[in-house]
Order: sequence, then C-alpha cells, then structure tokens
Amino acid sequence: MTPPALPSPTRTGDAAPSQRKWGLARPGLFRFSVRRFLAALVLLLCATPFVEEMKVGRVVEVALATLVLCMGVLAVGGRRRTLTLAILLALPAVAGNWLNHFWPAILPVQAVYASRLVFLAFVVAHLLGFILRAPRVNSEVLCAGISIYLLLGLIWAIAYMLVGSVKSDAFTFSVPPGSSHAMTGFNAVYFSYVTLTTVGYGDIAPVSSVARMLTITESMGGTLFVGVLIARLVSLYSAPGPIEAADRQPNPLETATGTSQTKPIQEDSAHNSQQL
Repeated sequence: MTPPALPSPTRTGDAAPSQRKWGLARPGLFRFSVRRFLAALVLLLCATPFVEEMKVGRVVEVALATLVLCMGVLAVGGRRRTLTLAILLALPAVAGNWLNHFWPAILPVQAVYASRLVFLAFVVAHLLGFILRAPRVNSEVLCAGISIYLLLGLIWAIAYMLVGSVKSDAFTFSVPPGSSHAMTGFNAVYFSYVTLTTVGYGDIAPVSSVARMLTITESMGGTLFVGVLIARLVSLYSAPGPIEAADRQPNPLETATGTSQTKPIQEDSAHNSQQL
C-alpha cells in the first residue's frame, strides 16, 4: 500500500511562515523608516538654497540636519546593537550642530564636520549591507539605494567643507564678485553633486591636492555605485525568491515512492522477456 505523500512545502500552511519571515526583513526600526529617511534627505537638499537667504535660515538648516540625523538612526536601527551604536554616533553630530550654531567658539567646526562624516558613513555602510543581503527587490531596497546615492553627495559636501575650513584657498571660484566664495553651505552641496554626476560646470574648481583627490574619488565612486546597484537590482529581480525556490524542489517522499513502485514493474518485464 502506497503511503500518503507529505504535503508540499509550497502549500499555504507551509508558505506563510516563510512569507512572514522575508516580508519582515527591513533595516530600520519601523516599517517605512528608510522611506522617511529618504524624504528627510530630499527635504534638506531642496530647502537649503531657499532658507539660506532668510534671517532664520541657519536655524532652519540646523533643524533639517537634525531631522536627517534622527531619521538616519531610525533607518538603520533594526537591531538593538545597531540602534545603540547609531545613537552613540548621532549624538555628537546633533550636539555639535547646535553648539556650533549658538556658541561657535566652544567647539571647532572641524570636529562638527568629522562627527557628521562618521555617522553618515555608518548609515551608508549599513544600508549598503542591507541591499547586498536583500532576498528580493521591494520599495525598501529601492529607497535604500537612492538614499545611499544622495548620502554620497552629502558626505563629500561635508568633506569639501572640512577641507575648505582648514585651507581657505583649496578651491577657486569663477563666479561674480557678489556671490559667495567660501566652500560652505549650499556651495559645497552644489559642487559635490555636480562632481558626483560628472557634470562639471567649471565655476568651482579644486586647487589643493586633497581637494582634487576628493573630487576624483567622488566621481569614480558615484559611477561605480550606480553600476553595482543596477547589477544587484537586476540579479535580485531575476533570481527566484525563497518561496519560488521551494516550489522547484521535488518532494523526497514522492520521489522515493515513485522509485519503489517502478522497480517491481521493471523486474516483471525482465522475467517475461526471459520466458519468451
């Protein structure tokens, strides 16, 4: 008598746990933390040139930067250890922003820039690891990829401001006399994203060796990241997920049962051929 076949792993009762497992995979503390972080990044980049000319523009910039830092903590705080480390890295950056605004003589501006760089680099590394480990493409993966690209421009903008604060003639400006000739604020953001996208208008040019090195690494890093991200997304989209892979695996009990049923038939056929 043939034993009943075990239920296939692709049935509803068995697939639900796997679907729940992969559906809950996310890098952030909440479900849409990466989306909120991306929205905060876009808000900061788009609002900066408009609020700079306002009387309270500096306060608004610091508030938007604080919002980005807080959303960054939530975007990578999916695990308790990562959340704790993100908070420890974000606190010096947040405190440095406000201290530098109200009491600029207390803390060197280079320390503020360095704390921002460390935290944003941590966020980039965590989001990049999330993309590389993701089993499939979803909205969180796409938002993480866009966030990394925007963060690359923001990180290099802070690096340009750091170099400009140390050496004032590290960059040259071919702009009208009434315009700002300092690598601060939106000038650094503008030059960074122009370099990241390899546009290069020529109104701002690096002069020092460190500034030139930074521009080379940014343009190369931006191009390589786009290529790697596209390749990763295509591989995730074309590769079968855990549920689809389970569909393609044969049931071992059914295979063993089929083998045991065909073996007597083959022996009977061989015995009849010998009698003939």
